[in-house]
This record gives sequence, structure tokens and C-alpha cells, in this order.
Amino acid sequence: MSNSIDARLAELGITIPEAAAPAANYVPTVVTGNLLFISGQLPNENGKVAVTGIVGSEVDVAGAQRAAELCAINIIAQAKAALGGDLSRIKRFVKLTSFVASAPGFTEQHIVTNGASNLIANIFGDAGKHARSAVGLAALPFNGSVEIEAIIEIDA
Repeated sequence: MSNSIDARLAELGITIPEAAAPAANYVPTVVTGNLLFISGQLPNENGKVAVTGIVGSEVDVAGAQRAAELCAINIIAQAKAALGGDLSRIKRFVKLTSFVASAPGFTEQHIVTNGASNLIANIFGDAGKHARSAVGLAALPFNGSVEIEAIIEIDA
């Protein structure tokens, strides 16, 4: 699967960055049994939060979907680091929880989150199809527009 994942990433023009270090007192990943939990990932690109602001007032849906894609790329980066570089150990994305910094009255969090869901499904195929939640809230750390956490089933 690793070769097919690498091929799919190359086909999509995606380079997986180095996993970001935690910004506070937590660990970026936890493996327990055959589950990999990945802490919330912001839309970082080139070492900084690339999409900031409130969705529905300062950021449009397309920009927020791009933020969700970046979160997904960072989730994959964390998974790669946790799995010793071997993405073929991923059996299935179990669940994504997406947090969207939302203007009052904004109700398209699910559409924003499609940016991450679609990207993961495009890369991992059936193993990328997952359950999810999409939640709107007032603000996120570092003024990020989107933050996404993941639960992934792995070969232990």
C-alpha cells in the first residue's frame, strides 16, 4: 500500500511535510492497541498557519476547504512520523473531528470539512472513508480557520 500511497500523493502533487511539534503540553500522537490518535492539526504550510480568520466573514468556503486540506496533509504527516515513515500501516481512517472557526449564522461546516474528507479518500481509497463530525465554534488557536483531529486504525 505504501507504494500506492506514495504514487497517489505524487499524482496529486502533494508533498508530506515534517510533522509539526506540539504547541503546548500535549503529544501530537498516541498509539494504543491498533488505534492511532492524532491531536488537532491546524492548516499549517511552510511552518506557519496558512489560513486564518473566521469562516463566513473573513474566510470564504473555498478558502476554508483549502484549510481543511492542509489539516489533512498535516494529519498524514503526524501519522507518518508516528508510524516510522510507513503509511502502509494505515488500515483505515476511523473518524475525523473538524472544528471550524465560524461567524454567527454560518452553517456550512460540513462543506468546509469536505476538503479534508475528499483529500483523504482520494489518497487512501476505501481505507480513507471515515465517520466524522464538523463543529462550528468562535475561535481556534493561532487564529486558524480550521482544526482537525483524527483516529486511524493501524497494523499494530
